[in-house]
Amino acid sequence: MAIAAVVVFISLFFIDAGYGMFFKKSWGLAINNKAGWVLMEVPVFVLMIFMWAFSERTDNAVLFVFLCLFELHYLQRAFIFPFLMKGNSHIPLSVVFMGVTFNVLNTLMQGGWLFYVSPIDYYTLSWLTTPQFIIGVVVFIAGYTINLRSDYIIRHLRHSGDTRHYFPQKGMFRYVSSANYFGEFVEWVGFAIFTWSLSGAIFALWTFANLAPRARRLNKKYAEEFSEEYEQIKPKSIIPFIY
Repeated sequence: MAIAAVVVFISLFFIDAGYGMFFKKSWGLAINNKAGWVLMEVPVFVLMIFMWAFSERTDNAVLFVFLCLFELHYLQRAFIFPFLMKGNSHIPLSVVFMGVTFNVLNTLMQGGWLFYVSPIDYYTLSWLTTPQFIIGVVVFIAGYTINLRSDYIIRHLRHSGDTRHYFPQKGMFRYVSSANYFGEFVEWVGFAIFTWSLSGAIFALWTFANLAPRARRLNKKYAEEFSEEYEQIKPKSIIPFIY
């Protein structure tokens, strides 16, 4: 998975995933954007619960907290975020299929480590008072909040029926042109910290590998289309003040 993340990271500097601002008919048959997001995210939510429920560790309070935090993200992504989307944009089925494939593999990796592979005495109740848990949860919630706030800002750039593109400048968009991506990356860095796991670290790596090249491309597009506004704040792509 780590090697695949590196391959994807390099590839996405040469290929724009054909959804959102970069939607292209050449990616093949497309479906409604809302339906596509539901199809991509629901399998994660369901599979993670099944992996926990069928494990022998359902009585582990620490793992249950991990499960709840993980599902908090996908509850929003699968059942709330898609239905808040405005417009009637489309997403290629090929992109949906790739998203489902990664999501299932990643869920098997995260749930596999937490509920089946990790040493039985690794996540004891005392874990909830460790520095990595406390710091990780704070980072995760911060990222989750940034992600939600940034999605809200993007949704409210357009009025009903408006299909134009706008340059977001509120919230964390003052510092990064893809503040929603930054928030999601921060979330999974937090997850990696509070689980203190290699699988969590690889998830954070994958998040960056998937989103950073797209964020860089979006940054350039904003600079081209909204040069005056862009020059006023000159945001980075995905990591404030750095990248």
